[in-house]
Amino acid sequence: MILDGHIHIKDGKEDREDFSRKLRSASVDGGIVVSLPPAAFETVAHSLPPAKRLDNLFFWCESGPNLYPFYWVDPLADDALGQVAMATKRGVVGFKVICDRYYPKHDRAMKVFKAISQANRPILFHSGILWDGKPSSDYNRPGQFEALLEVDGLRFCLAHMSWPWCDELIAVYGKFQNAHTSRPDLSVEMFTDTTPGTPPVYRHDVLARLFKSEYDVEHHVIFGTDCHVNDYNVQWARGWISRDKDIFNQLGLSKETTDGVFAENLKHFVGVSTTKIERKPLKPTQ
Repeated sequence: MILDGHIHIKDGKEDREDFSRKLRSASVDGGIVVSLPPAAFETVAHSLPPAKRLDNLFFWCESGPNLYPFYWVDPLADDALGQVAMATKRGVVGFKVICDRYYPKHDRAMKVFKAISQANRPILFHSGILWDGKPSSDYNRPGQFEALLEVDGLRFCLAHMSWPWCDELIAVYGKFQNAHTSRPDLSVEMFTDTTPGTPPVYRHDVLARLFKSEYDVEHHVIFGTDCHVNDYNVQWARGWISRDKDIFNQLGLSKETTDGVFAENLKHFVGVSTTKIERKPLKPTQ
Protein backbone atom coordinates (compact mmCIF):
# COMPACT_ATOMS: atom_id res chain seq x y z
CA MET A 1 0.00 0.00 0.00
CA ILE A 2 1.12 3.55 -0.76
CA LEU A 3 -0.47 6.57 0.90
CA ASP A 4 0.35 10.14 -0.09
CA GLY A 5 0.64 12.30 3.02
CA HIS A 6 0.45 15.65 1.24
CA ILE A 7 -2.34 16.28 -1.30
CA HIS A 8 -3.82 19.76 -1.70
CA ILE A 9 -7.14 20.98 -3.01
CA LYS A 10 -6.53 23.86 -5.41
CA ASP A 11 -8.40 25.68 -8.15
CA GLY A 12 -9.40 23.62 -11.17
CA LYS A 13 -11.79 20.93 -12.28
CA GLU A 14 -13.82 19.08 -9.66
CA ASP A 15 -13.83 15.57 -11.06
CA ARG A 16 -13.64 12.90 -8.38
CA GLU A 17 -13.54 10.07 -10.88
CA ASP A 18 -10.51 11.62 -12.57
CA PHE A 19 -8.81 12.03 -9.19
CA SER A 20 -9.44 8.39 -8.28
CA ARG A 21 -8.27 7.21 -11.70
CA LYS A 22 -5.01 9.16 -11.43
CA LEU A 23 -4.34 7.88 -7.92
CA ARG A 24 -4.67 4.34 -9.23
CA SER A 25 -2.40 5.13 -12.19
CA ALA A 26 0.25 6.33 -9.74
CA SER A 27 -0.23 3.17 -7.61
CA VAL A 28 -1.37 5.40 -4.72
CA ASP A 29 -4.12 4.05 -2.46
CA GLY A 30 -5.12 7.25 -0.70
CA GLY A 31 -3.64 9.81 1.65
CA ILE A 32 -4.12 13.14 3.40
CA VAL A 33 -6.27 15.67 1.53
CA VAL A 34 -5.83 19.30 2.65
CA SER A 35 -8.75 21.70 2.28
CA LEU A 36 -8.83 24.91 0.29
CA PRO A 37 -6.84 27.60 2.11
CA PRO A 38 -8.08 30.19 4.58
CA ALA A 39 -8.49 33.78 3.40
CA ALA A 40 -4.90 34.66 4.36
CA PHE A 41 -3.65 32.32 1.60
CA GLU A 42 -5.83 33.26 -1.36
CA THR A 43 -2.71 33.48 -3.55
CA VAL A 44 -2.53 29.68 -3.25
CA ALA A 45 -6.14 29.07 -4.27
CA HIS A 46 -9.48 30.78 -3.87
CA SER A 47 -10.90 30.66 -0.37
CA LEU A 48 -14.42 30.03 0.85
CA PRO A 49 -16.18 30.49 4.20
CA PRO A 50 -15.14 27.77 6.67
CA ALA A 51 -18.32 25.71 6.34
CA LYS A 52 -18.06 25.74 2.54
CA ARG A 53 -14.39 24.72 2.70
CA LEU A 54 -15.41 21.77 4.86
CA ASP A 55 -18.15 20.80 2.40
CA ASN A 56 -15.61 20.91 -0.42
CA LEU A 57 -13.07 18.89 1.58
CA PHE A 58 -15.53 16.09 2.30
CA PHE A 59 -16.68 16.15 -1.32
CA TRP A 60 -13.14 15.24 -2.40
CA CYS A 61 -12.62 12.68 0.35
CA GLU A 62 -15.60 10.72 -0.96
CA SER A 63 -13.46 9.89 -4.02
CA GLY A 64 -12.41 6.61 -2.48
CA PRO A 65 -11.20 4.79 0.64
CA ASN A 66 -8.17 5.80 2.70
CA LEU A 67 -8.58 9.54 2.06
CA TYR A 68 -8.12 11.52 5.26
CA PRO A 69 -9.60 15.06 5.45
CA PHE A 70 -7.35 17.79 6.92
CA TYR A 71 -8.76 21.27 7.44
CA TRP A 72 -6.41 24.21 6.79
CA VAL A 73 -6.78 26.68 9.65
CA ASP A 74 -5.17 30.09 10.16
CA PRO A 75 -4.48 30.28 13.93
CA LEU A 76 -4.52 34.09 13.82
CA ALA A 77 -8.04 34.26 12.39
CA ASP A 78 -10.49 35.83 14.84
CA ASP A 79 -12.66 32.72 14.84
CA ALA A 80 -9.85 30.12 14.65
CA LEU A 81 -10.94 28.28 17.79
CA GLY A 82 -14.50 28.17 16.51
CA GLN A 83 -13.27 26.76 13.19
CA VAL A 84 -11.34 24.03 15.02
CA ALA A 85 -14.47 23.09 16.98
CA MET A 86 -16.65 23.08 13.87
CA ALA A 87 -14.17 21.07 11.78
CA THR A 88 -13.73 18.55 14.58
CA LYS A 89 -17.48 18.14 14.93
CA ARG A 90 -17.77 17.62 11.17
CA GLY A 91 -15.26 14.77 11.41
CA VAL A 92 -11.97 16.05 10.04
CA VAL A 93 -9.07 13.76 10.83
CA GLY A 94 -6.49 16.54 11.27
CA PHE A 95 -5.45 20.12 10.57
CA LYS A 96 -3.02 21.93 8.26
CA VAL A 97 -1.11 25.04 9.39
CA ILE A 98 1.40 27.33 7.64
CA CYS A 99 3.10 29.87 9.90
CA ASP A 100 3.67 32.62 7.34
CA ARG A 101 3.65 35.76 9.52
CA TYR A 102 4.07 34.47 13.08
CA TYR A 103 6.24 32.00 14.96
CA PRO A 104 4.73 28.74 16.23
CA LYS A 105 5.15 30.02 19.81
CA HIS A 106 2.75 32.94 19.17
CA ASP A 107 0.26 33.04 22.06
CA ARG A 108 -2.83 32.87 19.84
CA ALA A 109 -1.36 30.09 17.75
CA MET A 110 -0.45 28.03 20.82
CA LYS A 111 -4.03 28.28 22.08
CA VAL A 112 -5.23 26.85 18.77
CA PHE A 113 -2.62 24.07 18.80
CA LYS A 114 -3.67 23.11 22.34
CA ALA A 115 -7.33 23.01 21.28
CA ILE A 116 -6.42 20.72 18.36
CA SER A 117 -4.44 18.45 20.67
CA GLN A 118 -7.32 18.31 23.14
CA ALA A 119 -9.54 17.22 20.25
CA ASN A 120 -7.03 14.38 19.62
CA ARG A 121 -6.26 15.61 16.11
CA PRO A 122 -2.80 15.93 14.53
CA ILE A 123 -1.33 18.97 12.76
CA LEU A 124 0.53 18.94 9.45
CA PHE A 125 2.81 22.00 9.46
CA HIS A 126 4.67 23.48 6.56
CA SER A 127 8.35 23.55 7.47
CA GLY A 128 11.35 24.84 5.55
CA ILE A 129 11.59 27.50 2.90
CA LEU A 130 8.22 28.91 1.92
CA TRP A 131 7.72 29.84 -1.73
CA ASP A 132 5.20 32.63 -1.21
CA GLY A 133 7.10 35.67 -2.48
CA LYS A 134 7.35 37.10 1.05
CA PRO A 135 10.10 37.11 3.74
CA SER A 136 8.40 34.35 5.72
CA SER A 137 10.67 31.31 5.78
CA ASP A 138 12.25 32.10 9.16
CA TYR A 139 8.91 31.37 10.82
CA ASN A 140 9.17 27.81 9.47
CA ARG A 141 12.65 26.80 10.54
CA PRO A 142 12.39 23.52 12.46
CA GLY A 143 13.97 24.94 15.61
CA GLN A 144 11.00 27.29 15.98
CA PHE A 145 8.77 24.27 16.56
CA GLU A 146 10.47 23.38 19.86
CA ALA A 147 7.62 25.42 21.37
CA LEU A 148 5.37 22.43 20.69
CA LEU A 149 7.03 20.61 23.59
CA GLU A 150 4.49 22.50 25.68
CA VAL A 151 1.44 21.19 23.80
CA ASP A 152 0.69 18.00 25.67
CA GLY A 153 -0.64 15.10 23.62
CA LEU A 154 0.02 16.69 20.23
CA ARG A 155 0.95 14.66 17.17
CA PHE A 156 2.54 16.94 14.60
CA CYS A 157 4.40 16.59 11.32
CA LEU A 158 6.97 18.99 9.85
CA ALA A 159 6.55 18.72 6.10
CA HIS A 160 9.14 18.75 3.31
CA MET A 161 11.87 17.48 5.67
CA SER A 162 12.24 21.22 6.41
CA TRP A 163 14.27 21.80 3.24
CA PRO A 164 16.90 23.30 3.24
CA TRP A 165 17.23 23.00 7.04
CA CYS A 166 17.18 19.20 6.99
CA ASP A 167 20.02 18.80 9.50
CA GLU A 168 18.20 21.16 11.86
CA LEU A 169 15.07 19.04 11.46
CA ILE A 170 16.97 15.89 12.42
CA ALA A 171 18.45 17.64 15.46
CA VAL A 172 15.01 18.85 16.56
CA TYR A 173 13.64 15.31 16.18
CA GLY A 174 16.48 14.14 18.42
CA LYS A 175 15.56 16.79 20.97
CA PHE A 176 11.93 15.63 21.07
CA GLN A 177 13.08 12.02 21.42
CA ASN A 178 15.48 12.94 24.21
CA ALA A 179 12.77 14.97 25.96
CA HIS A 180 10.92 11.72 26.64
CA THR A 181 13.89 10.65 28.78
CA SER A 182 13.81 13.65 31.11
CA ARG A 183 10.02 13.96 30.95
CA PRO A 184 8.57 10.40 30.90
CA ASP A 185 5.01 11.73 30.97
CA LEU A 186 5.56 13.78 27.79
CA SER A 187 3.12 12.74 25.08
CA VAL A 188 4.11 15.03 22.19
CA GLU A 189 4.96 13.04 19.05
CA MET A 190 6.89 14.46 16.09
CA PHE A 191 6.80 13.24 12.48
CA THR A 192 8.27 14.49 9.21
CA ASP A 193 7.11 13.97 5.65
CA THR A 194 9.34 13.46 2.62
CA THR A 195 7.34 15.78 0.37
CA PRO A 196 9.69 17.77 -1.94
CA GLY A 197 11.28 20.02 -0.73
CA THR A 198 14.51 18.45 -1.55
CA PRO A 199 15.71 18.66 -5.17
CA PRO A 200 16.59 15.19 -6.51
CA VAL A 201 20.34 15.83 -6.31
CA TYR A 202 20.05 16.18 -2.51
CA ARG A 203 17.57 13.38 -1.94
CA HIS A 204 19.90 10.46 -1.18
CA ASP A 205 22.04 12.52 1.18
CA VAL A 206 19.07 13.86 3.15
CA LEU A 207 17.35 10.48 3.51
CA ALA A 208 20.65 8.84 4.49
CA ARG A 209 21.22 11.44 7.21
CA LEU A 210 17.65 11.02 8.45
CA PHE A 211 17.61 7.22 8.65
CA LYS A 212 21.23 6.77 9.73
CA SER A 213 21.06 9.43 12.45
CA GLU A 214 20.59 6.72 15.12
CA TYR A 215 17.45 8.53 16.20
CA ASP A 216 14.25 6.50 16.36
CA VAL A 217 12.80 7.88 13.13
CA GLU A 218 11.61 4.80 11.27
CA HIS A 219 8.03 4.99 12.60
CA HIS A 220 7.78 8.76 12.13
CA VAL A 221 8.57 9.42 8.46
CA ILE A 222 5.70 9.78 5.96
CA PHE A 223 5.81 9.80 2.15
CA GLY A 224 4.22 12.77 0.35
CA THR A 225 4.12 14.46 -3.06
CA ASP A 226 2.45 17.91 -2.80
CA CYS A 227 0.19 16.95 -5.71
CA HIS A 228 -3.38 18.22 -5.85
CA VAL A 229 -6.76 16.62 -6.35
CA ASN A 230 -7.77 18.75 -9.34
CA ASP A 231 -5.10 17.23 -11.59
CA TYR A 232 -3.07 14.66 -9.65
CA ASN A 233 0.39 14.52 -11.29
CA VAL A 234 0.85 10.82 -11.96
CA GLN A 235 4.36 11.08 -13.42
CA TRP A 236 5.58 13.27 -10.56
CA ALA A 237 4.22 10.83 -7.96
CA ARG A 238 5.60 7.77 -9.74
CA GLY A 239 9.00 9.43 -10.05
CA TRP A 240 9.31 10.19 -6.35
CA ILE A 241 8.01 6.76 -5.33
CA SER A 242 10.56 5.06 -7.58
CA ARG A 243 13.40 7.35 -6.50
CA ASP A 244 12.70 6.88 -2.80
CA LYS A 245 12.36 3.10 -3.09
CA ASP A 246 15.75 2.95 -4.85
CA ILE A 247 17.32 5.06 -2.11
CA PHE A 248 15.77 2.94 0.65
CA ASN A 249 17.20 -0.16 -1.02
CA GLN A 250 20.64 1.47 -1.22
CA LEU A 251 20.43 2.37 2.46
CA GLY A 252 19.52 -1.21 3.35
CA LEU A 253 16.27 -0.26 5.08
CA SER A 254 14.06 -3.16 6.10
CA LYS A 255 10.79 -3.91 4.35
CA GLU A 256 9.00 -3.03 7.59
CA THR A 257 10.61 0.42 7.65
CA THR A 258 9.90 1.04 3.97
CA ASP A 259 6.28 -0.11 4.31
CA GLY A 260 5.95 2.18 7.30
CA VAL A 261 7.10 5.23 5.35
CA PHE A 262 4.70 4.50 2.50
CA ALA A 263 1.61 3.70 4.58
CA GLU A 264 1.62 2.58 8.21
CA ASN A 265 3.29 5.68 9.65
CA LEU A 266 0.64 7.89 8.08
CA LYS A 267 -2.08 5.74 9.63
CA HIS A 268 -0.40 6.17 12.99
CA PHE A 269 -0.13 9.94 12.48
CA VAL A 270 -3.83 10.36 11.66
CA GLY A 271 -4.85 8.04 14.48
CA VAL A 272 -6.30 5.07 12.61
CA SER A 273 -3.49 2.54 13.05
CA THR A 274 -3.98 -0.39 15.41
CA THR A 275 -0.22 -0.94 15.62
CA LYS A 276 1.29 0.23 18.90
CA ILE A 277 4.58 2.13 18.55
CA GLU A 278 7.04 1.64 21.38
CA ARG A 279 8.95 4.84 21.99
CA LYS A 280 12.69 4.65 22.56
CA PRO A 281 13.88 7.57 24.67
CA LEU A 282 17.19 9.04 23.48
CA LYS A 283 19.72 9.28 26.28
CA PRO A 284 22.26 12.12 26.28
CA THR A 285 25.71 11.21 24.96
CA GLN A 286 27.47 13.39 27.51
